Amino acid sequence: MNDFTKNMAQALFNQDKINDLLRKELQQAVNDLLEAELTAFLGYDPYARNGWNTGNSRNGAYFRKVDTQFGEIEIQVPRDRNGMFHQHTLPDYKQHSNVLESMIIKLYSKGVTTREIADLIEKMYGSHYGPAQVSNISKQMIPKVEAYHQRKLSNKFFCVYLDATYVPLRQETFEREAVYIAIGIKPNGHKEVIDYCIAPSENIGVWTEMLQNMKSRGLKQVEPDLLVFYNYPKQIRASIYSTNMIESFNNVIKRKAKPKAEFPTEQSLDTFIGIQAMSYNDRYFNRIHKGFGQVQDTLESYFD
Repeated sequence: MNDFTKNMAQALFNQDKINDLLRKELQQAVNDLLEAELTAFLGYDPYARNGWNTGNSRNGAYFRKVDTQFGEIEIQVPRDRNGMFHQHTLPDYKQHSNVLESMIIKLYSKGVTTREIADLIEKMYGSHYGPAQVSNISKQMIPKVEAYHQRKLSNKFFCVYLDATYVPLRQETFEREAVYIAIGIKPNGHKEVIDYCIAPSENIGVWTEMLQNMKSRGLKQVEPDLLVFYNYPKQIRASIYSTNMIESFNNVIKRKAKPKAEFPTEQSLDTFIGIQAMSYNDRYFNRIHKGFGQVQDTLESYFD
């Protein structure tokens, strides 16, 4: 009776123990098969003298988790130094690319550079994603950013904050582009980044064009002068008199853009900021700004 048979006999009346035993045995068997595959590919056993100076050798492994009917197993997929070995023991991990692409987009939104993302993916998964491939994957967000710029807006905002911040952009020469940002609070207390645009510098003409665009997309009513905020319910005065809200968002953009040093194109800058704006709106979608929940009916009365 071998060790496996003895262990199976001991676990026979406990299904959890049986599954755990089979999971461990399966994990060992798959890892042994993968190592045997690489040995057959290279033509020599580990540490064998006949493998010296053959032009290729073992180069560690990357780890991969695989779900089985007995539970999750951890696989060590061996690699060769020339990057030519492709294992056939396991089926292609079809969800793998989706997971990586989601991670790439998330890392990109955090300000990690495409080269740093490519290096990180290589170390974690053994997948050879170059900076150009990472950049192409991040471009999947472009249609979503375009839809964000074109979406229909709420017709009422109790107050709107306007400000511009500067972000490095590589044009013919190194420059800093102005990012125009509008953040508003609705009568129900929900706040959102209404829109933003990018221009070489800050001027009244760009602000006018941006506000006209917001109006054409549905925004009809805003209080015209925030200097009269003392006429508003006292429950919300403290939360609307300062520009802390928009300044905080500007700081997020600057902090996350800092690792990139500069953006290669205006499209990449637009995509990056669009991800930040949509993330902000998702985060605050159902949160009510301080004080607004107590006076919502009163605030509605300010509108026609």
